[in-house]
Formats: sequence, structure tokens, C-alpha cells
Amino acid sequence: MATIDYDYRIDEIKSRIEELNAENIILQFPEGLKTDAIDVSNKIQKVAPDVNIIIDADPCFGACDLADNKVNHHIDLVVHFAHTPLPIHTECPVLFIEASSSSDVVAPINDALDKLDNDVKVIGLITTAQHMHKLDEMVDLIKQRGYDVKVESGKGTSPAQVLGCNFTSIKNLDVDVIVYVGSGDFHALGVKLFTKKPVILADPFTGLSRDIEEFYDKILRIRFARITKASSAKSFGIIVSSKKGQLRFDLAIKLKKLIKEHGFDAQILNMDFIAPDRLLPFNLDAFVMTACPRIAIDDSAMYKKPVITPQELEIVLGIRSWDDYLMDEIIIHDQQL
Repeated sequence: MATIDYDYRIDEIKSRIEELNAENIILQFPEGLKTDAIDVSNKIQKVAPDVNIIIDADPCFGACDLADNKVNHHIDLVVHFAHTPLPIHTECPVLFIEASSSSDVVAPINDALDKLDNDVKVIGLITTAQHMHKLDEMVDLIKQRGYDVKVESGKGTSPAQVLGCNFTSIKNLDVDVIVYVGSGDFHALGVKLFTKKPVILADPFTGLSRDIEEFYDKILRIRFARITKASSAKSFGIIVSSKKGQLRFDLAIKLKKLIKEHGFDAQILNMDFIAPDRLLPFNLDAFVMTACPRIAIDDSAMYKKPVITPQELEIVLGIRSWDDYLMDEIIIHDQQL
């Protein structure tokens, strides 16, 4: 397989440093790109020799998790890679670099189309920040294969873009099947949960595609088990994130009131980095995640006690039916600036 490169736009970073006359900058990478951090830092240092570069080594979960308030506010610029902006207030300027991938989208899309039933006529197309620069190529390819293609923007997202916590770009698509161009099952899972339509994952990093139905069924069984276990809980910890892009304080207050109205105890726990060992000191039966929705789903097996989403809490309390199961979302609105 060919080496996959990412466009880190070093010249644009240099220009932004000069524009701000920045002295100290911090580079923030998601986990999958941290192996490139040293190389990117060295390239920036070469074109901006007088700037002090700090690499943020903490986990980074998305544009909701910016490093703008780190290093005692001595930072003049955050360079945040692999995500697109959210409308949230920042302590200093942030430059978003999508880190567009050179990976081939043709092979996995063709592989996905080859697997479609003959009655499929209309395809919904979605992808992530790393592949959006090839959106026109994707659309043209699918059309050349004889299909109609539908693409929409979401609330706070670009056309065809889906986030791990924002699926608004696909909710109103009247299509026969949805093709997700990207890697990892979580985004495809959310699309399936919100649309109940067939979803095929076309992975540019492997050149292949796969149906996510089996993974979808597996996750639903796991979530059912967590909900069932949480149904016997008498006390709940409601986890609030101090990350600005994940902070849902009003929701936490609402959930605490709701839990107490049903006769159970509830405590609100504020956390920045959320990990299983950080919940161990608290004598509570279950936890409700108002921070990143992926924590409850992706990291489920790591927690000794059930960690559920707000929608799953509604099922536990009898407010929502299991048939109305939904993935949790965090939709950032302009009023949250």
C-alpha cells in the first residue's frame, strides 16, 4: 500500500505566526497523527526559527478539546490539526489545519458500490475533515457509476461532513443507502443509529469497504446490557466536562433534577480528562456522560460500573423506549460563543 501523507500546510502556519508576531505556539494533534508531531514541529521551526514551539502531549478528542488555555496562558497561537472549527470562545487565536489525507478514495468507493443491491438508486455521501478536499471527486465517481448522490451540510459542519458528536448532515437525507468515506466504525455507527438506513464504510486507508450491520448489532447488545445494569442503580454520577466544546452544564443540572424526581440520588462530577480510575473514589452505582458521547460507547469495557448517555438514562427512567434509541450528540450553537 502506498504511503499516506497529510497536508500540514507549513507555509500557512508560518504566515499566521508572522501575522500575529507569535512568540509561543502550541501544536495539537489527535492520537493518530501524534507520530508526525516531531517532524511537523521541525518543519515549522525551520521556517520560523525564532518561535517557541510546544507539542501538546495530552490526549486530543477533537475541536471541542482545544489547548488554548494551557501553559499558563503564555500561548500566542494554537495550531490544531485534523479538525474543523466549532463556534466556541477561545483564549487565544486558533489555526485549524484539516491535515488533508493523500489516501485514495476511488478504490474503497468502487468496492462499496460493487456491493450494492440492484434496487439502490440514491446514495447519501458523508466523510470526515481529512477527506473533504476530495468531495467533488467522490461525487463525480458515484455519479459515473449511475447513481444519484445527495450531500447536505449540518449544523456547524461543512457539506457531507460528519463528526463523532454531530450527525446533522445526514438526518434529512432521503436516500437508499449511505456511504461513509473514512476509517473507524464510530461515525458509521452514529449514522446507522440516526437514519436506520444501510451504511457502508469505505475506508481510504485500506482501499476496501465493509457493511457495519454486524458492528451495529454488537454495539446495541452492549448498550442494552449497560442500560439493564444501570436500571438497578440507586445513585448516579453525572459527569460534566470542563472542556468548552463538551461542556453541557445546563443538561447536567436538568438530568440531576430528573433523577431526583424519580427517587434516586445524583451527584454532578466535573472532570477535564475522563478515565476509569478517576471514578473509583466515588461510591455511586452508575454514571451519566454529558461530555464526549464516544466515551460511553468506545470505552465501555474499561469501566467497572455502567456509563450511559443522557438518552440511555431516559430509557433507564422509563421516559424513552428502547425502540427510540438514539446516539448522543453535542451540537454547538453560535450562542455558545
